Amino acid sequence: MATEAKRHKVSDDSELSPLQNFLQWCDRVHLVLSSKVCVSKEGTVAEYGMLAKDDIDEGEVLFTIPRSALLHQGTTKISALLEKEGSSLESPSGWVPLLLSLLYEYTSSGSHWKPYLSLWTDFKTLDHPMFWSKEERDRLLRGTGIPEAVDKDLANIQREYKDVVLPFIAKHPDLWNPDTHTLDLYTQLVAFVMAYSFQEPQEEDDDEEDEEDEEQEAPNPPMMVPMADMLNHVSNHNANLEFTPDSLKMVCVRPIRKGEEVFNTYGQMANWQLLHMYGFVEPYQSNSNDTADIPIGNLYEIATQGIQSDLDRQLLEEQWEMACEILQEKAAFVFGKQGCLTDTELHTVLKVISMSGKEFSEFKDNEGWEEDEEDDEKISLAFSNEGLPGLKASWKGLIRKTARLTVRSYRDAGEGEKMEDVDVDRALIEDEAALAPEQQAAEGAASTLRTEEHPVQTDGAHHVMSF
Repeated sequence: MATEAKRHKVSDDSELSPLQNFLQWCDRVHLVLSSKVCVSKEGTVAEYGMLAKDDIDEGEVLFTIPRSALLHQGTTKISALLEKEGSSLESPSGWVPLLLSLLYEYTSSGSHWKPYLSLWTDFKTLDHPMFWSKEERDRLLRGTGIPEAVDKDLANIQREYKDVVLPFIAKHPDLWNPDTHTLDLYTQLVAFVMAYSFQEPQEEDDDEEDEEDEEQEAPNPPMMVPMADMLNHVSNHNANLEFTPDSLKMVCVRPIRKGEEVFNTYGQMANWQLLHMYGFVEPYQSNSNDTADIPIGNLYEIATQGIQSDLDRQLLEEQWEMACEILQEKAAFVFGKQGCLTDTELHTVLKVISMSGKEFSEFKDNEGWEEDEEDDEKISLAFSNEGLPGLKASWKGLIRKTARLTVRSYRDAGEGEKMEDVDVDRALIEDEAALAPEQQAAEGAASTLRTEEHPVQTDGAHHVMSF
């Protein structure tokens, strides 16, 4: 059970810091904070954080937030309008109702959430890559996939604001003003939602009989959760947000010693995702969820090297086209600390592009393989760190060379800067005297890359969808 919080002794609102004013607001909205923790700007890994004032045991509730204190499209002062005209606010992101709520509440002097939103006087201090210059993103984040992701985000934000938001706020000049509620402010609030919002997990349905026939339910929209969003993230977290019908509770999931920081989890996220969504990364060795990408295009570039005849090139191009159709829109092969996480996709491509002309012709005539030819379990084992050394020599060679090409893409060719850690890693996989050929494939692919894409896995608590 939570230890009841003590009321904060304050005299005059004008004398309060933004943090003190927020804590006083928490008392007013009946947010219960355990006396064993405190919110602080000192001794934490980011601007705000939560520290343990006493030893905390597993299972203890650190704070409880009533649902009435959450900020979303159903609690904002303009909720009735948003519900009435909801059909005109639909967009690919699904964020427009929350963002309109934030546009209104953030700029309203009488907002119920003013003490909470006043903690952020300038959202650009989040240091989100969205606020970096394009030149900085392209130069400093080369090869990570983040520059391309941010460019896509910015284009989507501009389109959504122009096509959906601007026409809506123009219809309601009593609530919004295009001169105040600008594209720039809208973009900042998107970054705020990316970095601080939560998404309630869907309720699990016990009846699984017709599960395959039912349409997948749309995810719950994001919402702002005061206090919970002040906790920082590490993969080895010690607290977790739980959802109940009346409230949300932050619960200790392993013992926390006095003076330690309380960490939530934003999900099983690689460093490139953390930087893209939140503007920070964990140290490489600390992030147990870190992954590395091998872009699919890099494999194609390696596969085309050394082709002598036009017939062989035509065959490979046909095979590649077929493989891409099977993969649909997959952009990369993903490696985690235990091996390839997209093992089925990598297996499929390697198998298709390694076929002889006769084999490929039969493959097309049969419209693929028999479903039970190779089961998923065997494929997963073959592309694990333990199984990679046993792959065909030609497949290991393709993986190793593609990994080298990917590592080289991290270089900043424009300024000729050296990336010493990457150079060391490359030396390791190229040092054939030090590594056996079998080890080179596994270690070269799975251990030398650092930060790249990994299909997002979350515990359902923190919102981690890209815009």
